[in-house]
Amino acid sequence: MTTTPSYQEILNQISVLQAQAEQARKSELATAVEKVHALIEQYGLTQQDIFPSGRRRASRQAGAKVAPKYRDPASGATWTGRGKPPKWIEGKDRNAFLIA
Repeated sequence: MTTTPSYQEILNQISVLQAQAEQARKSELATAVEKVHALIEQYGLTQQDIFPSGRRRASRQAGAKVAPKYRDPASGATWTGRGKPPKWIEGKDRNAFLIA
């Protein structure tokens, strides 16, 4: 018959395992850093190669204005052709509203 460890015994085991995990992490971290340094040396990488500054440019500026493509002759309202169509063009032939 096996006895179940007490709560305190389990906490002690956890503490020992956490210390072992931290030691293993430090050891593996040192190895990983050595590998990274070797790769940087081998390929002649720079900080800019590994950590490029800024975000990559999008093909278009986010939030840039788009020229209107359609105009309501009655009200003069315009629509770019993006998003939900306005009531004045909804269900109608859009060619009649194209801006030349």
